[in-house]
Amino acid sequence: MNTVLIVCGAGASSTFLALRLRRIAMARGLDLVVEAGSLPELDERMRESTVLLVGPHLSSHFDDLAERARLVGARAAMLPDTVFGPEGADHAADLVMATLERKETDHG
Repeated sequence: MNTVLIVCGAGASSTFLALRLRRIAMARGLDLVVEAGSLPELDERMRESTVLLVGPHLSSHFDDLAERARLVGARAAMLPDTVFGPEGADHAADLVMATLERKETDHG
């Protein structure tokens, strides 16, 4: 089982996306635990994560966040600007699976 942590500034938008991504994962039969978090709690929450999805509004922090993920053995990916739209959870699920398949962190 893989744990996905979605991070945004305060945690509100990531909470909504996490709920939708859980539904998509269940519908697709993906073995994922999906959680939402905010920047202040990131280091504590990331320790148990396999994938860190970074909200698009945090793009200027991506390199730092990806390095922090790497240090705990997680992979990071930048969510696209469209992720909070109608099909955003589908795109996020695709991004999670692509991130799990690669070996290094990338901007997605």
